[in-house]
Amino acid sequence: MGGALSVQFGAALAVLLIPRAGALGVVTLRLTLAALVLLLVCRPRVRGYSRSDWGTVVAFGAAMGGMNVCIYQAIDRIPLGAAVTLEVLGPLALSVVASRRLLSLVWAGLALAGVVLLSGGGFDRLDPVGAGFALAAGALWATYIVFSARTGRRFPQADGLALAMAVGAVLSLPLGLAEAGTRLAVPSTLALGLAVALLSSVLPYTLELIALRRIPAGTFAVLMSLEPAVAALAGFLVLRQALSATDAAAIALVIAASIGAVRSRTRPRPTTGD
Repeated sequence: MGGALSVQFGAALAVLLIPRAGALGVVTLRLTLAALVLLLVCRPRVRGYSRSDWGTVVAFGAAMGGMNVCIYQAIDRIPLGAAVTLEVLGPLALSVVASRRLLSLVWAGLALAGVVLLSGGGFDRLDPVGAGFALAAGALWATYIVFSARTGRRFPQADGLALAMAVGAVLSLPLGLAEAGTRLAVPSTLALGLAVALLSSVLPYTLELIALRRIPAGTFAVLMSLEPAVAALAGFLVLRQALSATDAAAIALVIAASIGAVRSRTRPRPTTGD
């Protein structure tokens, strides 16, 4: 929960930074500064890996960079809670597909009902471009999860994460420089960018790593499903983005669908004994 609070309040802080550096500039600051911190702390070795290993970490970094670009473009256009609710559909779809159970279709339908309720029946209440970016971020989040697991198996400790963050930073750098230019070097902007990097990347990833060593993966996934609610809370407290009763109900439906899908996937199958 500490990781969820950190990443979503970091996202709320990023919204305040967007007028100074632009959405792409904020992505560049977040990834570049987080990469520098992780590289200094982890000091990953770069020799001894195969071409396949590097392909995996590059794909992980590209998914990370693309996910960040899309979600920051989304929260620049639609409320934070709505953006994260749409984004979480990516991991939910991945969980439903991996489950291969009929019950998973029920959870998918429940999530779809939440999205329709959130959009007012056709995304007419939400900026369609912002909603599209949020859905794209969800697809990239699912990709991120797949390559995160593969990277974790191929690289020791957090070395793979540090290298992937560096890849994402390099890919985002031209976009950030094109949009913000020298504004990225303003000391106050750099300070806020470092705060976003620590809150949205370094601290939550560290807390999640610690959590996964102490609680089952299924329990962790259920807790991560609460992120839309945490995002809505951060949007309300930091950005004064109020939620209507309909918005709250829509977010609750998506959270319930996420929890149900994860529990269906992680529940042990019945076995026969002697």
